[in-house]
Amino acid sequence: MLDRYFDAPFNDSASLQHQIQERLIQAILDGAVSPVDPLPSSRVFAQRLKVSRNTISIVYERLHQDGFITAKPRRGYFIDENFVREKLDVAPPRHRPGGNTAPDFAAMMPHRFSTQENIEKLPDWRRHPYPMIFGQVARDDISVARWRDCLRRAGTSRHVGTWADDLINSDDPLLLEQIARRVLPQRGFRASPDELLITVGAQNALWMVATLFLAPGKSIHIEDPGYVDARNIFLSQDCEVLPVPIDRNGLKPGPGLAVADMVYVTPGHQSPTNVTMPMERRLALLEAANRHDFLILEDDYEHELNFVGAQHPTLKALDANGRVIHVGSLTKPLFPGIRLGFVAADREVIHELRALRRLMYRHPSALAQRAMALFLSEGHYDAHIRRHRRGMAEKWRVMLRELDRQLPDCEGTMTTGGSGIWLALPENVSAAAVKQAALERGVVVEDGTLFYMREDAPQNRLRLGFGAIDLAKIAPGVAELKAAIDSVRP
Repeated sequence: MLDRYFDAPFNDSASLQHQIQERLIQAILDGAVSPVDPLPSSRVFAQRLKVSRNTISIVYERLHQDGFITAKPRRGYFIDENFVREKLDVAPPRHRPGGNTAPDFAAMMPHRFSTQENIEKLPDWRRHPYPMIFGQVARDDISVARWRDCLRRAGTSRHVGTWADDLINSDDPLLLEQIARRVLPQRGFRASPDELLITVGAQNALWMVATLFLAPGKSIHIEDPGYVDARNIFLSQDCEVLPVPIDRNGLKPGPGLAVADMVYVTPGHQSPTNVTMPMERRLALLEAANRHDFLILEDDYEHELNFVGAQHPTLKALDANGRVIHVGSLTKPLFPGIRLGFVAADREVIHELRALRRLMYRHPSALAQRAMALFLSEGHYDAHIRRHRRGMAEKWRVMLRELDRQLPDCEGTMTTGGSGIWLALPENVSAAAVKQAALERGVVVEDGTLFYMREDAPQNRLRLGFGAIDLAKIAPGVAELKAAIDSVRP
């Protein structure tokens, strides 16, 4: 009965012990192992699977500790009788209430989030040779090892009290302390623990701020082109979302902001163009906020990736009246999948956001918070950012050089950093067509049309990310992109 669970070969995705244990547990749950017959001896089972006897012994011991099997002297291992009695599987009923009218879910939902237009992110992008995809990073083996060590130590008895209990609506105090000491000063400001909130990434922070402040009858002004997910978040609040065209210096404060309740900006590296808002415009935006009484939602994306000149202080650093709600990501430049971000704002705002978060998910993983706190406190985060900045600066220079050399009839937006290039194709070339043609050549790029909210959006913009692509592959990747562009020219 067990043989069919081990017909498939083992793979490299997990250790042999874990794979054997997983398959044995599935066999037990499926009822494929009789409770009156012993499991194969460790020697026989090891020979059958062509693994070491010690591997099987460890698996049996783990199953014994977890209550799946029990050891009987001189007879071997058996399915634990208590497990058999306590098994909670429920057989489906033979008869169900009649009726042939299925619910009309679409009519019952006030919002259909699946109908929103989103930037397409290929799940298998790593399989393509030239992933010029935005928002992903190359793996740093040093940081992987450091993070694994911090995660391991966070799980030890010394730290278990910080994450095993439900924190209700609190955050790890060590993480709040480390953000205040190590992250915020690099952005030009400081905050106390009651002015900080940990979130499941920066996007989650945007959602909570939007939920707290936006509603029908409210308005928010956003950059155009701009961050698509942020736009969709704001639209989901049924408020008025008004696009503000950007130029080479980002969003330009104009008379239209006089009616705004909130303005959303990405001043460090504008999404998607990567231009940086200069100091005079930052001050003008803050002055407008004070004059017209609106809030500023600052998404400080890629603050650490400035390659030319001095880094500008954030809007939050320049804010004297508490009008700026600052959102940042801790893990985007590190491991985007960990999903840890933060909000820095007036303590009254944080108090309400914390109450809102409690209704959503209470708090992000306390184990991940403690691991990140250790990662920060031991200097690993700072070291990673330095390595990341150096590597990204070199890629940025190579990308600009190759675009200029191989695509002279295309124009990239001049920036001082960031992890992407906003590329204008020749006027008669469709970005959508280039995207598809490039994908067929192994190059993953993004069609820039969707970033625009206005109806007369240009159709010839691409966003090229270089965070994930190997340095040596940039030049051949641009060559393949050129071939894709040439193949769709009218």
